[in-house]
Amino acid sequence: MSRRALVTGASRGIGRAIALELAAAGFELALNSRAESEAALETLKLVEATGAKARTLYFDIADRAQTLAALEQDLAANGPYWAVVCNAGVNEDAAFPALTGEAWDRVVHTNLDGFYNVLRPLVMPMVQARSGGRIVTLSSISGITGNRGQVNYSASKAGIIGATKALAQELAKRAITVNCVAPGLIETDMTAALPQELIVDRIPLRRFGKPEEVSAVVGFLVSERASYVTGQVISVNGGMA
Repeated sequence: MSRRALVTGASRGIGRAIALELAAAGFELALNSRAESEAALETLKLVEATGAKARTLYFDIADRAQTLAALEQDLAANGPYWAVVCNAGVNEDAAFPALTGEAWDRVVHTNLDGFYNVLRPLVMPMVQARSGGRIVTLSSISGITGNRGQVNYSASKAGIIGATKALAQELAKRAITVNCVAPGLIETDMTAALPQELIVDRIPLRRFGKPEEVSAVVGFLVSERASYVTGQVISVNGGMA
């Protein structure tokens, strides 16, 4: 029987690449997005085309009550997940003096609160299943080094790193590993408007990364081969310091 995995923010970009990576590894997938969309349905179609079993699961990770209700219903119907990939996130950039309270709240509530909202209902069922498991979170180079115009985003992504390391300590004795992947500049909707030709000189490999280069690392971390890796932050950033 295939193991079940949840991927949040699975409708496009890195999330879609992760979904396809896990589908190829034989997981049965629940693909989360905030609401039904063409992109979400396209991801489902692509995953099913690999022969993997998959379904959509719609909820906004920033909405605690909605997330809890959706996950409790899913757990009751299908049982615990063996792997969870917390990929969903947003950014709303501005220089700090121009950063509105709404922009701060939206980014922090989605990126950092989403860690709690998604994982809090899922951890104890994973523990009670007594079969180990994998949790992978997505941070960012901004959460490691900081970035101008991204105080809210950097704060939320740095918080994810701290939360990941602490949760790894709590769950290690249950054979549930918890690790973090921190992408750099990756070709996604979030970076589409950036002038690549003006930025690539900051990247030692002289190019933006591809979503598949991030998903390959996630794929390793959810595999049996990564059973002795926990509490780690792995950067996928082309060599950026």
